Amino acid sequence: MAFSDWQAFIHMGGYGLYVWSAFALSFLILALLTCYTLWTQRRLKRLATQLQQRQQRLAKRRQQEVNTP
Repeated sequence: MAFSDWQAFIHMGGYGLYVWSAFALSFLILALLTCYTLWTQRRLKRLATQLQQRQQRLAKRRQQEVNTP
């Protein structure tokens, strides 16, 4: 479908409101999904680091208990 000018392109033969709102909603959902994924990734990395540090502290404490008479 060819449009004669930008206004006709934006109007989309009377369906512009539906077309552009669908594009906007899709973009918003993808943006929110991307933000949520990045937030979750950072949170999981932080939790994994905390767990690893805790395991190292426990291993060090066990080693000290074994070495003390």
